[in-house]
Amino acid sequence: MTSSLKKKLYIIIFEADTPAGKAFDVMLLWAIVISIIAVMLESVKSIDTNYGAIFDVIEWVLTIAFTIEYIIRIIAVEKAKKYIFSFYGIIDFLALLPTYLSLIFVGSQYFLIIRALRLLRVFRILKLGRFIGESEHLGRALKSSRHKIVVFLGAVMTIVMIMGTIMYMVEGGENGFTSIPRSVYWAIVTLTTVGYGDIAPQTILGQALASVIMIMGYAIIAVPTGIVTAELGKAKPSLSKCTNCEATGHEHDAVHCKYCGDTLH
Repeated sequence: MTSSLKKKLYIIIFEADTPAGKAFDVMLLWAIVISIIAVMLESVKSIDTNYGAIFDVIEWVLTIAFTIEYIIRIIAVEKAKKYIFSFYGIIDFLALLPTYLSLIFVGSQYFLIIRALRLLRVFRILKLGRFIGESEHLGRALKSSRHKIVVFLGAVMTIVMIMGTIMYMVEGGENGFTSIPRSVYWAIVTLTTVGYGDIAPQTILGQALASVIMIMGYAIIAVPTGIVTAELGKAKPSLSKCTNCEATGHEHDAVHCKYCGDTLH
């Protein structure tokens, strides 16, 4: 393949600023949406009975098209390995596997729903860069708070194991608490305020303990929200405006103003 053709393919496939590139990405997104809808409708037995053959054709046509697109992406980039092991490269590859695996493992085609992750390219196509920046900001906050969240989850797991064991001793198997793991399951459902109702305490003491767990649930739900919110505040840039030219919109790790070159403090 000539370098000029390779460059044209790269511009069309990887650049959304050109008309051809944007048209390619829009068609790609529509193909992904059609593929996802087809997989979802195929899971409805009544629809699949009447239109299953059509869904199979759509699935294979789109999978072959995506396979060709994936190969062209590898050819078009300068460093194929860098694309293959990138986030989008891995997603593009995983989006191909379910259809081919369905030839061996029946039902694996439903994993095609992973193609929904490819819709993340809409941010690049619509030039919604500010949303990408905000997502990175949120990611930094989550990363900073991961240790606190792990400690919090450890405390929650300790609580549900203790409360589940107590409820097992109080209620017993005759009231549905047939084992400690099942009782812990009930404690998790109750603490998270989900409350399926498949198991319920029957004794007065058990109901009193359940009431305590329910009230604790409201307080516990607020904890991770507070942790992440605090880290979001810390993750914000200390200076969003240049003191020299008063320009805004700098990256969080920027050292100098991108407009006047003055040092950001």
